[in-house]
Amino acid sequence: MVALDTTRFSFVSTLSTNFPSKSVNRTTKPPSLSVSCSKSSDKDSNDGESKRLSKQSSWETKDSEGNDYLYRLGKEAENMNIAVGARSGIIDDLFAGNFLGRDSDIVFDYRQKVTRSFEYLQGDYYIAPLFMDKVVCHIVKNYIAHLLNIKVPLILGIWGGKGQGKSFQTELIFQAMGIEPVIMSAGELESERAGEPGKLIRERYRTASQVVQNQGKMSCLMINDIDAGLGRFGNTQMTVNNQIVVGTLMNLSDNPTRVSIGQDWRESDVTNRIPIIFTGNDLSTIYAPLIRDGRMEKFFWQPNLEDIVNIVHRTYEKDGISRDEVISIVNTFPNQALDFYGALRSRTYDRSISKWIDDIGGVENLGCKLLKQKKDEKLPVFTPPEQTVEALFESGYSLLREQQLIMETKLSKVYMKNIDD
Repeated sequence: MVALDTTRFSFVSTLSTNFPSKSVNRTTKPPSLSVSCSKSSDKDSNDGESKRLSKQSSWETKDSEGNDYLYRLGKEAENMNIAVGARSGIIDDLFAGNFLGRDSDIVFDYRQKVTRSFEYLQGDYYIAPLFMDKVVCHIVKNYIAHLLNIKVPLILGIWGGKGQGKSFQTELIFQAMGIEPVIMSAGELESERAGEPGKLIRERYRTASQVVQNQGKMSCLMINDIDAGLGRFGNTQMTVNNQIVVGTLMNLSDNPTRVSIGQDWRESDVTNRIPIIFTGNDLSTIYAPLIRDGRMEKFFWQPNLEDIVNIVHRTYEKDGISRDEVISIVNTFPNQALDFYGALRSRTYDRSISKWIDDIGGVENLGCKLLKQKKDEKLPVFTPPEQTVEALFESGYSLLREQQLIMETKLSKVYMKNIDD
């Protein structure tokens, strides 16, 4: 026989008030047994009751380190994808339906897609060999950095004059290599909330790492016009976000495989090394420790005459312009950026567009014709102009006059400022 400890258990002969007497229809009340655990002290009892939300709550369970176990488990979960929804193949297709597509979350692809694809780059384009060698070598070095016994800079800074095709040439290389990059602009490096741009860079970096890990594709992080967001010009002030972005990029360069976006560190949380590429006009305006040789490799891009001719010829080739005619255009307008020769072709469309406006009823009816036309009403077909060397020369001289006017205006402003001083 086992003796009961009277200090731990007490016997009660009645059911107390848990079951009211009016709900019990019995002639006799048999004795019942109630077992209750004694409390250690009144003080401990009061503290426990005030802290716990419920006597049966598992949300307050503590782990071995004394932390909230479920909360910590959620923060450290490997799968943070909460946008699953009623996806085809996940649940029965009968319930997924097809009236909104196979996925119920119709904006999932747009919300999650931050990488860039290059389906819009249709046609044959020329890539300068020197430019391609530099970009490809930088990307490959970072992907095999663990095999090399050298210090590999994480960042490649491509800088040079305006309109020289730095971003476009880089995108052509990405397309040729099958790279799916994450591309940012300088406009994303500032925010009304302190720390937001720095966190965004870390998130984009980890997104590029997930492309490598989950899709088996090469990826990289590219920031266009970096000096426009981080450069110091004249009396411009450095904001807190500028400092955080610079510090974030320096930290990525020093620790490219350990990138935090706010979660607790884990041994298994190792990020793939992702190369970073900057484009800009003047890297000397950026914080010097960020652009030092150990963190950034600099590449000054100034296309030579052969590169310019080849690039322009590929642009005009579909219009029937020969290589000799392209050489004559480049020689007639020397010392111009590549975007100048692209603007020549765009300006030749002006006359054709003016004629097309007259065909649809003139400027008075533009709003009705372009935005409020009837359902079955079709606009006149726009016929692109036939490109000729003469038309390109005419556009070129027009652009030169505009450039000269702008330079004269700038010089006059400088002259007037010197007189005032």
